[in-house]
Amino acid sequence: MKGSTAYRSIQQRGLHIGLLPETAAAVNPSTPITLDHDLDVLPEAGRRLTVSQYAGHVEDLAARLWAGGVRPGEHVVIYKRANADHWMLACAVSRIGAVVVNLSPALDAATVGVLLGRLGRPTLLTDGPTLDRLAGVELAGLTRRVVTSAGDRPGTVSLTALAGAPRVRPVLRGLDEAAVITHTSGTTGIPKLVVHTPRTQAVRLVPQWRLLALMRRRETVAIHVPFVHSRMVAAMSLALLKQYPVLLLRESDPAVVAEHLLAHRPAFVEALPNSLMEWEQLTRDPRMPFASVKVFSSTFDAIHPSTMSRLLKSSARRGALFFQIYGQSEVGPAVGRAYLRPFAHKANGRCVGWPMPRGAARIRVVGQGGKRPSERHPGRIEVAWPGLAQTYHGEQERYDSNRRGEWWGTGDVGYVTRLGCLHLLDREVDMIPGVRSSLQIEDVVLGALEELSELVVVQGPAGEAVPVVCTHDDTPLDAERWRTAAAAFPQLADPVQIPQAELPRTATLKVQRLELARRFTRPPGQSPAHRPGPAGPAPRPTDDPKG
Repeated sequence: MKGSTAYRSIQQRGLHIGLLPETAAAVNPSTPITLDHDLDVLPEAGRRLTVSQYAGHVEDLAARLWAGGVRPGEHVVIYKRANADHWMLACAVSRIGAVVVNLSPALDAATVGVLLGRLGRPTLLTDGPTLDRLAGVELAGLTRRVVTSAGDRPGTVSLTALAGAPRVRPVLRGLDEAAVITHTSGTTGIPKLVVHTPRTQAVRLVPQWRLLALMRRRETVAIHVPFVHSRMVAAMSLALLKQYPVLLLRESDPAVVAEHLLAHRPAFVEALPNSLMEWEQLTRDPRMPFASVKVFSSTFDAIHPSTMSRLLKSSARRGALFFQIYGQSEVGPAVGRAYLRPFAHKANGRCVGWPMPRGAARIRVVGQGGKRPSERHPGRIEVAWPGLAQTYHGEQERYDSNRRGEWWGTGDVGYVTRLGCLHLLDREVDMIPGVRSSLQIEDVVLGALEELSELVVVQGPAGEAVPVVCTHDDTPLDAERWRTAAAAFPQLADPVQIPQAELPRTATLKVQRLELARRFTRPPGQSPAHRPGPAGPAPRPTDDPKG
């Protein structure tokens, strides 16, 4: 079976991740999958696998889950330490017809308890250390059973103890039945559970299949994406069906990443925007760890032009490009744009791309207050196509309130240019009076000040625009350089510098802007807190971050 034949078959019957490794092995059983860490569930498997071996492990784990009592149609929540075995276990759950529910290990116990309650006593698949984090959650009343992926705990089903269970035939979900549930980033509160079906997952592969056509040879694809995210489904599916060797990265430390890039020389790198910002320092490494990269790709969040430019200049490949995809968990890939090395530094970071051709998503911008959407009067960005998520599990009314017929409201604000480019200005909930676009300010100032590792503009207690800055190695910010770089934005208050480690983040490393803004809210009955200058101490939070 050729990769293109397998792809066409998936488009017809839907994407079932439980069958994906087996399907990929039928295309090319020797395709290598390399990890930068050991699998918790199968430490003896090692860090170098073929896709055929990977498929065998999925079949084995599916048999163990069946022997442990998991049956078709059940929700199985996978909540464990970050490890590549998460995706392997998700494939195993799917293979026996159960519904995969991926929860990020970054979620706190209280949030996990709420989500378990929405799912109606699911099976919980976890590990010992993560189970300890849930000590305050009444799991007996919230779950049907608890399965441990490694080791043994009293009152749980141990996958280790079920080794050697007889293999079972795969069970497929219906084309429009829930198959995989992921969650939103939780930037504004308790995350929503986003339901994906075999149909919606297959549809989302269409525009990205064409992107990988840019790679003429079967070179290594390096993937640094949260194992729990819906993006991981597409990334792994596309790489395996295209028969590309895969390097799965868990570690984000630049020094560690550099060693793996040098050892495997990937031609394609997909990573989180904030990870790529952290890896910018590798562009100065004389060993040139990015020299082999033909295509950089990123989704989840808009990325700054300065970051793209530095990465592209560090590649030695002719015609290297950065491909940015704009989308979200509910939507999948909505629009995209390629940036080339000579022009990336001049790019307008707010232009996130054009609709992709043939079978991809459609975009519209809906005006507000009766005004035609434009740069001066941005509107609400909406998306329509068969790849939209089916619902929010347990929150149908909330889902329906955000959908107008076939159109889904992204919660973002922007406009479309005469050339058809979608410009993203801000999230609706993050808009600040008197500020056209916080993201645009961040693009410009980050491009001017290389010493900044992060800049986030949030709303202060009096409605002012507060720039929160982080620098490399927490070096004190030069006040004069800041004033020069920010001169075009007189609406900005004085900058507040904090260590980058103190930025509240989501599971995909997005900054929780509303939570960061809350740090500037003074407690009732108290005098306003002192606003530190550029080199001052971090502001103290006034309430706890949400998941």
